[in-house]
Amino acid sequence: MKKLNYSKAEAFVFKLWGREVSGDKISEKESEVLELWKNETIKDLDKKHVQESKIRVLSGLESYFASPVRNNVFYLRKNFYSAAAVFLILFGLTGFFTYQFFIKPDVYVAVDANRTIKLEDGSTVMLLPGAKLTVEKSFPAKTRIVDLQGDAIFKVAKSKIHPFIVRADGFSTRVMGTVFKVMQRGGQKTVELYEGKVAVSSPGTAVSYLTPNQRWTNFGAPHTAAVITEKTDIKSGKKTSVLLTLTFNDVTFRSIMEVLYKNYGISIKYPEEIAEKKITADLTGSSWDENVEALAFITGLEVHKENNTTYILKK
Repeated sequence: MKKLNYSKAEAFVFKLWGREVSGDKISEKESEVLELWKNETIKDLDKKHVQESKIRVLSGLESYFASPVRNNVFYLRKNFYSAAAVFLILFGLTGFFTYQFFIKPDVYVAVDANRTIKLEDGSTVMLLPGAKLTVEKSFPAKTRIVDLQGDAIFKVAKSKIHPFIVRADGFSTRVMGTVFKVMQRGGQKTVELYEGKVAVSSPGTAVSYLTPNQRWTNFGAPHTAAVITEKTDIKSGKKTSVLLTLTFNDVTFRSIMEVLYKNYGISIKYPEEIAEKKITADLTGSSWDENVEALAFITGLEVHKENNTTYILKK
């Protein structure tokens, strides 16, 4: 077992415990320190863990309570009272360290600079400033799961039988082995894929599968999912974003119009009575004319085009 490095305060408390068990006199002030420490060690422990610790300690102390002698008479060993006196201390200490070193998740935080974390399976995570990664002690299990707050870049060790799942705020990314980036800006969630393949899921939308140079985003709107690819112009060398799919599932018409205008500059004028009408639509990047026609069909309206970015829906 590894040697634990205790702080000066902890070392002082352990010395007091030793004196208490041996029967040496301790002062009233020292007794107060011991009581405060015992309360601290057990106040945040899960009830189930405390109960398990009690059972383990009782089993260990059983041999001190009684021993057989002649004529089937039992007597208490002389150190019974010492064992009983430290019972609460022992189960509290056992539960505390059981929780701290075998149960409590590992938490990594990047305060004001990037921080790189290497996980047990060989995967690496670069946390961007402000990000927080939580990893259970059971990692890596059959399914490798971590929880993320903020932004991070993942380089996942390949495994055909052990999926790697990043649970973020309201969505998750599932991979076998790849390099990708997860970004969270308030309600807007984005996953950018550099290598391999990933599956991104969020409540109310179908699973989206990404290939390299593609990204998934919800544009900051619930029940919304878009897959966008990056293409490079051969002549100019400039990169442009091309919409592949844009899905709305039971989203108000007003919210859809806001997404289209904010992200693509598409302005659609429509009757106010359909503003709160919830619709489901699968749009593509082939043509905005076709996309607006699809929306008009769903709402039972006709399309009148004013220019390349402005449309009017009428009865």
